[in-house]
Amino acid sequence: MYDIDATHDPKRTSWVESANAAGSDFPIQNLPFGRFRRKGSGEAFRIGVAIGDQVLDLRAAGLVDTDDMNALMAAAPAGRRALRAKLSDGLAAGSTQQAAWAQALVPQADCEYTVPCRVGDYTDFYTGIHHATTIGKLFRPDQPLMPNYKWVPIGYHGRASSIVVSGTPFKRPQGQTKAPDAAEPSFGPCKRLDYELELGFYVGQGNALGQPVGIDDAEAHLFGVGLFNDWSARDLQAWEYQPLGPFLAKNFASTVSPWIVTMEALAPFRAPFTRPAGDPQPLPYLDGAANREGGQLDITLEVLVQTAKMREQGEAPARLTHGLVKEAAYWTAAQLLAHHTVNGCNLQPGDLLGSGTLSGPTPDAAGSLMELTLGGKQPITLPGGEQRTFLQDGDTLVLRGWCERAGAVRIGFGEASGTVLA
Repeated sequence: MYDIDATHDPKRTSWVESANAAGSDFPIQNLPFGRFRRKGSGEAFRIGVAIGDQVLDLRAAGLVDTDDMNALMAAAPAGRRALRAKLSDGLAAGSTQQAAWAQALVPQADCEYTVPCRVGDYTDFYTGIHHATTIGKLFRPDQPLMPNYKWVPIGYHGRASSIVVSGTPFKRPQGQTKAPDAAEPSFGPCKRLDYELELGFYVGQGNALGQPVGIDDAEAHLFGVGLFNDWSARDLQAWEYQPLGPFLAKNFASTVSPWIVTMEALAPFRAPFTRPAGDPQPLPYLDGAANREGGQLDITLEVLVQTAKMREQGEAPARLTHGLVKEAAYWTAAQLLAHHTVNGCNLQPGDLLGSGTLSGPTPDAAGSLMELTLGGKQPITLPGGEQRTFLQDGDTLVLRGWCERAGAVRIGFGEASGTVLA
């Protein structure tokens, strides 16, 4: 696991004053990476680090000689730690770099972003046991969880080309659906459009084809974590998913936050990995002392919605979901990577591993409308009186996440938002 060092010191402040504000997502203890450019410039996207309400242009600051985020992500952990230390020292109050680096700052309000790295491959897992159980009960009341669920991390290969950055609107998908009483399917727009509250784990160093990564080494191959919304067309999914799994129901859009919070930044926010009494323990290749001691991430997540009517009336988004990752995830990020490579599969820098929907044990922690409305049977009522079973055109969905713990400075993940177009 990653060590706590001087870069996490809660007493350390920055000469970028906005980074010192209480509740900032991007204090000096965070330093997440992304790709940005000035709005409307048309220039190439560059590697930046968020600090307060600013972005530090790493090339302009003389810290990198490339705009290729994947090349930076491929560095060995020691190199990544050295870069983090240099960033932290240079941005700290009293640093001799202040005059030079101040010229390399760009206000976040003046930036536009793209997907934070080149995602060559994307795999979506199913680690949220409460989500799996609730969804399973809707379709299989007598057997909500399949027999393999507690033994193997379930996943499927997704579509990397339709991963988009926060703020990107997308069109409501079309496809085949079949009503239970219909003799044949019909074609048209999705009527049961849903979101999925997930984390995305980004691969750093890859592994060679045929060379599995052991559980004790798995985290060294992870660069960091971002927010991830795997939009889902539930009616298309119900008709198409058997026997090979999701297809058009999932590949029309998936939204990621612009920033990758590094594994180093998350060092103070780890939690033990435990299984409920009576559940099977992981097989040896998925089990390790370090994973048991601190394999879980102590992250708080929330989902908010703003309808077109709310936006027109100037109303703030309303919260739908609030929960903790450590209460939702049945498998850790290290276990996902170890399992993904155990058969010799080669992962590459920038590959994305989706956690699957992270629903907590209570209804207010459900990570999808499918759960919140029990498959559309119980509409939810928003503060202004509007009701929703599934997403309507014009709805904007926002994912947020943060870590906070006594003795550490709160860090955040920014936002992952998207708006449904007709």
